[in-house]
Amino acid sequence: MAKNFYITTTLPYVNADLHMGHALEFVRADVVARYHAKKGDDVFFNTGTDEHGMKIFDKAKSLGKTPQEFTDEGFEHFKNSVKIFGLSENIHYIRTTDKHHEEAAQEFWRRVFKNGHIYKKNYEAKYCVGCESEKTDSELVDGHCPDHPTQPITTISEENYFFRMSAFQKKLLDFYATNSSFVVPDFRFNEVRAFVMRGLEDFSISRLKEKMPWGIPVPGDDAHVMYVWFDALTNYISTLGWPKDESGDFKKYWESGTPTQYCGKDNTRFQAIVWQAMLMAVEVPNSHKVVVDGFILGEGNVKMSKSIGNVIDPKDIVSEYGTDALRLFLLKEVSNFEDAVFTKERFKETYNTNFANGIGNLLSRTLTMTDAFGGEINQHEPVILSYEVHGFSVVEKVEDFSVERYVNETTIPKYETCFENFEIATALAGVWELIGLLDRLIARTEPFKLVKNPDTKLQAEAILYDIISGLVVIADLLDPVLPETAKIMHEHLGTYDSMRPAKFVVKKMSAPLFPRK
Repeated sequence: MAKNFYITTTLPYVNADLHMGHALEFVRADVVARYHAKKGDDVFFNTGTDEHGMKIFDKAKSLGKTPQEFTDEGFEHFKNSVKIFGLSENIHYIRTTDKHHEEAAQEFWRRVFKNGHIYKKNYEAKYCVGCESEKTDSELVDGHCPDHPTQPITTISEENYFFRMSAFQKKLLDFYATNSSFVVPDFRFNEVRAFVMRGLEDFSISRLKEKMPWGIPVPGDDAHVMYVWFDALTNYISTLGWPKDESGDFKKYWESGTPTQYCGKDNTRFQAIVWQAMLMAVEVPNSHKVVVDGFILGEGNVKMSKSIGNVIDPKDIVSEYGTDALRLFLLKEVSNFEDAVFTKERFKETYNTNFANGIGNLLSRTLTMTDAFGGEINQHEPVILSYEVHGFSVVEKVEDFSVERYVNETTIPKYETCFENFEIATALAGVWELIGLLDRLIARTEPFKLVKNPDTKLQAEAILYDIISGLVVIADLLDPVLPETAKIMHEHLGTYDSMRPAKFVVKKMSAPLFPRK
């Protein structure tokens, strides 16, 4: 049954280029959005840029620009940058400097204040400008933030407004108890619950304007601007028209839909704890799900860092191998939820082994074998093979094997289940099992030999028909994942309207799907 499906990425700061971690988050969110759209769901896909805060102000000042000039340029750069990830054109972009967003953030503040969850006090805290967040001594390494070791830790000492997050410990735990799959994967959810169970502290949500002028003014107090995180998190509902139009997209996609948020593991607390408490404070329904990615590590199994010299720019990969090659590696070779290593050597090896020699070679050799039939492969009864004779060990519970049965009973159900659980790499592993199965079918039946004998030519055609049927399914399943590759595959495999059409009219490839490197 079709549903209203809302998905959003986090908003990267507008002052820096997108890195491989951004690529992972954006591509995964895009694939999930495409998968739901293909199912027939009404999809709202949100992303954009976080444009307030000290790091933006300092960067603009260092370039001799106003913060608005700097963020305007940065937003256009961001929109151009995400194109290399092959994102769908059906994206809603939000900027936290949008007039509507600023008004929504101020109204959010007013409602939280009215409900008694904002107060003012003096405080002192250590602060990392790179993270735009407070740091305790236990979070620092040799006095520095481990994520921004070259930036000095600053000390904030001033009177600020605070969000009374401590009041939401029980409500959050009750919410988690009744929403057992709220955070994906489970081990991240366990971390979230354990953190909340240890107790929550109120946190500062404003800065003095005289010290940090680049932010949304606090309603009723022009001496303060909003803390960047308190402002930015509201984008998830302001992009839907909240609060001006609570009966339109907000009601459709947030209240009546399944609002799903992707984030990196360093963002989990903000998304799964802080934002959820903020929503409770204004009596807005909580998010439906928070999906947490691991880190992309560089050579040496450590975070990519310019100082270490193990950074790989996604633009460089796309320039050499193409967008779909980058997408496929991030989606298939990177762990569903754990950290994963990305090196140029590993990427090239995987590209040639699984992409060029895998799906690319299977498609090319299959289309070549259809030459004997003038590119037209007619329908035949499915070829039934005994797995004991032909070694199809992946179907041990099936007495006899056919491509159609394997696709319907194994490949598609596994793919759909995995996608519903955001286990994209596992879903694609199932697709590649089918690719391997079709390769073994060719190796064991040798249709390229059967076609040369008039007595076995029809048998060869039947085998090719089954292989093409399997390739059509593969193209279908790759459509949300590798849209351009899937389009090329369909163009060469011919049109169809069922698993077993009357015939396939195919055409050979003029160039390899994934050229070897």
